[in-house]
Amino acid sequence: MLEYWHFFIVYGLLNGLGGALVSVPAVAAIGHYFLIKRGTAIGIAYTGGSIGGIVFPLMLQSLLPAVGFAWSTRILAFVLLLLIILANLLIRTRLPPSPAGRVLPDFGIFKDSALAFCTLGLFFLEWGLFVPLTYVSSYAVAHGRTTAFAFQIVSVLNAGSFFGRWLPGLLADKIGRYNTIIITITLCIVTVLALWLPAHNSEVMLILFAICFGFASGSNLSLTPVCIGQLCKTENYGRYFSTCLTFASFGTLTGLPIAGQILSMSNGSFSGLIIFAGIAYAAALACFIASRVYRVGLGVREMW
Repeated sequence: MLEYWHFFIVYGLLNGLGGALVSVPAVAAIGHYFLIKRGTAIGIAYTGGSIGGIVFPLMLQSLLPAVGFAWSTRILAFVLLLLIILANLLIRTRLPPSPAGRVLPDFGIFKDSALAFCTLGLFFLEWGLFVPLTYVSSYAVAHGRTTAFAFQIVSVLNAGSFFGRWLPGLLADKIGRYNTIIITITLCIVTVLALWLPAHNSEVMLILFAICFGFASGSNLSLTPVCIGQLCKTENYGRYFSTCLTFASFGTLTGLPIAGQILSMSNGSFSGLIIFAGIAYAAALACFIASRVYRVGLGVREMW
């Protein structure tokens, strides 16, 4: 790939479309099998992404100097092809397709205020989550760390995320899905503003941030499907989940360009970018609290 549009087509359009077509039906299928233990089940399923996030950066770190960019990406593609074949052989839906089912998103579901706030919270989560995931490596290099460390810090973050996708799901089934995600989003705000923002040249602080943020942010992916499922019937879960993600995808689309523009306007300083991530998480927190209040009120002891 030599031109910008090559990267745009392959990594932007095709990778984004393929990822959505793979992940949304897979998560929806899991939701059909579980209700009481849905948080645990989906959390365990999402740990696969963390394992990939640990292995793939280290694999590419070794492959790139040895075989170059082209063959490194081909080897990665062959690994992904094997995994997707296994997924297609193993995933089964429990419920038959609805005769009145629809392919296009059903934006009429947003008449439910609780669901509307939940989806808006997911939009802001996309803004907050992908800024650290994308820029932590650049941050490390800009503050004097080696390229090898930049690869490794991503793996460290995903190692924290492995436990952050599974354990909050287990907790959510016990104390409530919304209660748990409110706690973990609060932890994301604390780690971004109290650990990443003042880290600067401290390698220890950056590693500590990667571990803590990885754990706190793991539930950004694994608990949001469960929170959406809390607001609909099981047979409607796939339709609700896909519609909410369609809206939230605009957060994924716009968050990184906004962060990149902030970085450019800050003359290479990452402070504005980090504050943007913290504000996005604060907005997500407000939305999930509002969603909870709309459905069960202000009672803090309500298991929701």
